[in-house]
Parts: sequence; C-alpha cells; structure tokens
Amino acid sequence: MASRSGGCLCGNVRYTINSEPALTVVCHCTHCQKASGSAFSTNFVVPRADVVFSGGEMSAYDDQADSGNRLSRSFCPTCGSSIMSESSGHPGVVVMKVGTLDDPSMVRPTMQIWTRSAQPWVRFAAEMVSMEKGR
Repeated sequence: MASRSGGCLCGNVRYTINSEPALTVVCHCTHCQKASGSAFSTNFVVPRADVVFSGGEMSAYDDQADSGNRLSRSFCPTCGSSIMSESSGHPGVVVMKVGTLDDPSMVRPTMQIWTRSAQPWVRFAAEMVSMEKGR
C-alpha cells in the first residue's frame, strides 16, 4: 500500500497516512454541516498511529457530537482548514477530512450516517449503506 499525503489550504499543516482507510463515510449530522460549511462532511477513518504530521501545530475545538461523544475537531490555525476529528467513542482512530488529501479522488464513500439530518436535496447512490443515526 502506498502512503497518502494531504494538508491544509495554506500548507502549514501536512500529513502522511501509512494505512488503508478502515471506513469511508459521509456524515450528515448537524455538527458536521456547521463545521464543514456544507451539507455534509466526507471522511475516512484510519488508526491514529498511522498518521504522521509535519509542519505547524494544529488548533482544536472540543465539541459534543450528536452521538453524545466528546469530539475534538483539529484545524489549521492559519487558514482554518478542518483536518481531522477524534471521538471519545472511538479511541485510537481518527476521522480525516477527504478534502484535505492531495488526491481525494481515491476515496469512495461506502456509508452515509446521520441521514435523519440530511438536507432534502442531497442524494447518494442506492448501494451506499445508510444509517439514520451514527455508528
């Protein structure tokens, strides 16, 4: 498996991932809508130990997710790009933002969660697993 790299808009925060995503998911929760400034957030999940950061330090905003878990949302303090989230409900893994990859075309979401909060005009492929709430 080749490593994948990514980073923020201004280039201050960079990362390399040394594993395949365990899960690729579109999240429609109200918090992801606010944090992304869009109708949903597209994410992939990898072990935290497989992500190597370089460049500047990230800032974080601690939030309570729709699931009730504590969620730490990390972002570049210079340009504001969302990079990743870590949930108290899933220790040892990180949720990386697909749009921060240098080549986001490699990601094919297989699941969508929190569909009860999805905007009515958003539609995804019928073969995608859909969950009204989170995992």
